[in-house]
Amino acid sequence: MTDRKITPDQLRSRWWFDNPESPGTTALCIERYMNYGITLEELASGKPIIGICQSGSDLTPCNRHHIELVKRVKDGIRAAGGVPFEFPLHPIHENARRPTAALDRNLAYLGLVEVLHGYPLDGVVLTTGCDKTTPASLMAAATVNIPAIVLSGGPMLNGWRGPDRVGSGTIIWELRKRLAAGDIDYAEFLARATDSAPSVGHCNTMGTASTMNSMAEALGMSLPGSAMIPAPYKERSIVAYDTGARIVDMVWADLRPSDILTREAFENAIVVCSALGGSSNAPIHINAIARHSGIEVTNDDWQALGHAIPLLANVMPAGAYLSEEFYRAGGVPAVLHELLGAGKLHGEALTVNGRTLADNVVGCETQDPEVIRRYDNPLVEQAGFLNLKGNLFDSALMKTSVISADFRARFLSNPDDPNAFEGKVVVFDGSEDYHARIDDPALEIDEHTILVMRGVGPVGHPGGAEVVNMQPPEALIKRGIESLPCLGDGRQSGTSGSPSILNASPEAATGGGLALLEDGDRLRVDLNRGEVRLMLDDTEIQARRERLQSQGGYRYPAHQTPWQEIQRTLVEPLDRGMTLAGAAKYRDVARQSPPRDNH
Repeated sequence: MTDRKITPDQLRSRWWFDNPESPGTTALCIERYMNYGITLEELASGKPIIGICQSGSDLTPCNRHHIELVKRVKDGIRAAGGVPFEFPLHPIHENARRPTAALDRNLAYLGLVEVLHGYPLDGVVLTTGCDKTTPASLMAAATVNIPAIVLSGGPMLNGWRGPDRVGSGTIIWELRKRLAAGDIDYAEFLARATDSAPSVGHCNTMGTASTMNSMAEALGMSLPGSAMIPAPYKERSIVAYDTGARIVDMVWADLRPSDILTREAFENAIVVCSALGGSSNAPIHINAIARHSGIEVTNDDWQALGHAIPLLANVMPAGAYLSEEFYRAGGVPAVLHELLGAGKLHGEALTVNGRTLADNVVGCETQDPEVIRRYDNPLVEQAGFLNLKGNLFDSALMKTSVISADFRARFLSNPDDPNAFEGKVVVFDGSEDYHARIDDPALEIDEHTILVMRGVGPVGHPGGAEVVNMQPPEALIKRGIESLPCLGDGRQSGTSGSPSILNASPEAATGGGLALLEDGDRLRVDLNRGEVRLMLDDTEIQARRERLQSQGGYRYPAHQTPWQEIQRTLVEPLDRGMTLAGAAKYRDVARQSPPRDNH
């Protein structure tokens, strides 16, 4: 048991379950919770009431094993003297949710804030896994600010086809090209795709799920070493028990997200993400969590702090291995150990176990320097994000760890103009338009064309769709040209190895410059200067803007549901974390604004 900073009469749940000054309200709460057999002693004798935010369901297969895993969480809570209360999180599943699971992140955040604020909970275990469940949970925890700890469900086991590793998500993008080239048929496409999902768990690549759960550990919000334990391993159940026990101690210690989610913690997360070859979705979510923590993190920070960091994790899509090898090589602690030794982390940052990051990684050297590289022997020297700007947008991100040798040779190796290229654009208005027209020979797409996807941001799609990583026309793929530069105001899957220029903000739907592009326009991309420029003079650009405004602005599909309209009305740009306008002003609400009585 940790040293106590609060006493039983200071538990938040006592306002509901043991409040002699309001006997009527206390009786109403007590009697109804007892109707399924929980005892008065459990509710009213000063034991911490611990919520378990259950993200697993049949609609969220990546998190479904939490249904069983929380049994061990409950065992840990009870053993430490707490009382567990399980409740659901709004389902979020990246692959199946249409028009995009990004719509659900803010909706789940809002619902969880209301639960944590309005119900008799002293602390909470946040069960995470699939992409958006992690940021939604951490955003809510930062807002309400009761003791909270993250338990990820862990990645799937390695996928295999014969001797070859098959990585979730990553294999899909490769198979799309093979299908387009005529190398495989539809039946083989599906059969080989399913090889990547051999067990319970989330993506076994360093996609957004693995990235964000690793970010939770890097931020200090998960127990050390827990993020990348494969879902079926016995260690996953062990850490579930330990997490349940730890949250009880955190309640007594009054250790809250605001103690852990500091500026230093977010700077650590940026550095770690670069070393992991983490998802291009991470800046969106980390920026959002930071804003709800009262800290401004911008895409400029991602470049300034992270671009020069080397790639250490040899994990798909930027590397060659998968989650099982990464875990056995030492997982996130081994990466932290390398970065700390190189002086790149704030070692004094506090974590949920009550110790500092530096304390937690003592002795955590890599166990396989091929899978987790030494700092002085990386896969890529500069692996972080570039924050590109120009006359079309204020911010767009490019993930440099996935710039392939072929892409670099074709686009970035002109000795007279290194790290820069120019090309004509072909513009698509949403993924439907892309799929309908990409193979039209009239577009005259060649190996120098830049593909542009617009109308797919938080407002335009709505939600920010993962559709910017566009493959070339079939005719080019059959000639061996399997990638073209892509630019868009939406996102792409974290499992994609495409060095697209993503998350352009502001988006076309809110007046961003991509709305002004026309087929045949020429763009210049200069990584040295961090610029993307439409090669037209300012007079012509302004004239196009005025014409578009006179026509009512960029057109995008109508709202299909009430939440789509609400989200579109309030949502902020991707570079601001895609948060809801005004939401970030609510912080520490459990202490600053206790919920009013209901009777």
